[in-house]
Amino acid sequence: MLPLRDRLPRRSPAYVTWTVILVNVLVFIWQSALMEVGYGGVIEDYGFVPYRFLAAPVSEAFTLVTSMFMHGGWAHLIGNMWFLWIFGDNVEDAMGSGRFAAFYLLGGIAAAFAQLAVDPASVIPMVGASGAIAAVLGGYLTLYPRSPITVLNPIPLLWFVFGLTFELPAWFIAVEWFVVNLLGGFEAIAAGAEGGIAFFAHVGGFLAGLILVRIFMIGRQYMQADVWEGWRPPRRRRQDRHDRYYYRRSDRPHWPGGYP
Repeated sequence: MLPLRDRLPRRSPAYVTWTVILVNVLVFIWQSALMEVGYGGVIEDYGFVPYRFLAAPVSEAFTLVTSMFMHGGWAHLIGNMWFLWIFGDNVEDAMGSGRFAAFYLLGGIAAAFAQLAVDPASVIPMVGASGAIAAVLGGYLTLYPRSPITVLNPIPLLWFVFGLTFELPAWFIAVEWFVVNLLGGFEAIAAGAEGGIAFFAHVGGFLAGLILVRIFMIGRQYMQADVWEGWRPPRRRRQDRHDRYYYRRSDRPHWPGGYP
């Protein structure tokens, strides 16, 4: 399912999220320009190659970061940045910009190591922000599991019944995304496929996000707005003079199973 937006407001500008999106776009333009003038090896040189990393981990360490900002095409770039735009700003708002920057980078590095563990002999460059964004999705799931997410109705015949869009809780979107990637990874292993989507980088980044968010949220407070209750999405809260929404404030981070 394609998420379109969420309802959660921010208390402060998402500087890191916006900067990461801008850097990814600029790097892709730079990468494309180099390929246009004949430098076809830019992805091989700056992408993360498991076999090459194991052979020379010190000299190849930089690719753990550079690979996060490169993409295989416009569709790859736009899809990743769309997810980051929806989910990144609220995770950054909860953590703070400095912590979120570290969280994002560590999530991407963990994703690369997950792919390395599954396919250490691969000589195919891995590029893309998907692993780091998977960590962001894992962080969002932990912080806001019942936040309503507007998604595109995937079945055109049902547009006349349910409409073009409908809302689902964030946990449903995250779990569905995780299961699809996990099954895709097992299928790729069974088929002996080389290249394509680095499914286990996504899985590793997601699991890293679930763990890291608890560390990066130590001592932080955050606000939860509309949350999913029962089988129906929550009603939209009315605006008041001071805030965009009536917030439900927690005195400490509230994890699944312990909501105010």
